[in-house]
Amino acid sequence: MKTFRILGLLLTYPEPEMIAALDEMEEVLHHEGLLDRQALKGLEPLFQRLKSEDLLDLQAEYVHLFDRSRQLSLHLYEHLHGDSRSRGEAMTTLSTVYKLNGFELAVNELPDYLPLVCEFASLIEEKAARALLADAVDTLAAMERCARQREADHAAIFAALIALSARKPDEEEIAAVLAGMASEPEDLDELDRDWEEEPVTFGPGAPACAGSQNQGPSAMPGQEP
Repeated sequence: MKTFRILGLLLTYPEPEMIAALDEMEEVLHHEGLLDRQALKGLEPLFQRLKSEDLLDLQAEYVHLFDRSRQLSLHLYEHLHGDSRSRGEAMTTLSTVYKLNGFELAVNELPDYLPLVCEFASLIEEKAARALLADAVDTLAAMERCARQREADHAAIFAALIALSARKPDEEEIAAVLAGMASEPEDLDELDRDWEEEPVTFGPGAPACAGSQNQGPSAMPGQEP
């Protein structure tokens, strides 16, 4: 199920290797058939922009959209738990789920990083992958709305992930996530000062990105019931 991994890759920092693979990625999305026509059509403007714009411009836009905004932070538990202790507990549990499924983290990234979650989803059974997204679907829906407010083509990626989820988003839960996002500081200097604080380490070892040969079922823990 390369569709999940491709959607995750489209949420990563644009590099020449990714740009060179865009045609192949589009072909796979159409060939696998996991996304419906509406979701595929929604992704077309993003693919077109990635193919046509200067790489440095794409990279600057990416940093502004994802790295300089808490509303579109790609760390899912940041939206669910903020800086509370429960975030650390959820992070440790998710790391354990990865290990139980033979998914060894290989880069310095937290386990709730959305492209990493998408890669994990591509390596497990389809039913389990859809359940994995279902646990995060309300957060994904809130992020989609924030991206659309910014007129970002990346909103289509969140819409595609929502379409692949085992359940539809809940409006009350979306509102709760958006309410938490509303507290984001607008002053970039203030945001930089917040991010200069020493990062918290969740669980033993250094988290990261990976590969797996175990296709066992799993689900993403940490979502409030």
